[in-house]
Amino acid sequence: MNEADELIKRRELRFCHLHPDPDQARSALLLLSDADGVLDITLMDELCLYITYDVRQLTLDAIEKVLVRLGYHLDSRLLYRMKRALYSFSEETQRANLGGTDNTNNTTQVFIKRYTCNHHGCRDKRPEHWRKYL
Repeated sequence: MNEADELIKRRELRFCHLHPDPDQARSALLLLSDADGVLDITLMDELCLYITYDVRQLTLDAIEKVLVRLGYHLDSRLLYRMKRALYSFSEETQRANLGGTDNTNNTTQVFIKRYTCNHHGCRDKRPEHWRKYL
């Protein structure tokens, strides 16, 4: 298995059966079939589809966020949530190792900036030149 094969991911997307649209997978297939980075998408049944994509262009987390924003309901049973969390972590780590992280999606910088702007007890209120004496 070469390095390029490790960048191609095949994932399962499962949808919740408690949704007004009983055929969410088919409508999601039509929506995602033209997306950049999607190499193949296969409908398994009315609640499941398999998607193959290039992790350099797209992540499972991004796909899921788009689907949720558009009103799709993903299966939220514990096993599927754990799988999604593991996939999301591994794909983001892989993208970071490749140097392909997108700065607009980098929430770490947002939290760092927010932390520095907040007033909290973790700051030394003394002037900079007094801090080295104590």
